[in-house]
Amino acid sequence: MGAFSIWHLLVILVIVILLFGTKRLRNIGSDLGNAIKSFRNAVKDEEEKSQDTTTHVGTLPPKNGTEQKSDAGRVIEGESTRENNKT
Repeated sequence: MGAFSIWHLLVILVIVILLFGTKRLRNIGSDLGNAIKSFRNAVKDEEEKSQDTTTHVGTLPPKNGTEQKSDAGRVIEGESTRENNKT
């Protein structure tokens, strides 16, 4: 008794078509479809971007090209700096 029957839904559909017209409803449908497509593409791009960044963590080159990491992960001074400290 409280649920909508098929006749209720058909009457609502007819009223919506009369109010908005088929052309406007078609435009709304295509706009909604385009919005969903762009959302899916954005989500897909973000997932690919996050996968790319997780695979390339720690592979950046040193700042000046002379710094190296030791076994413990600390930065060791480059060759040119070591020579300056010896003199």
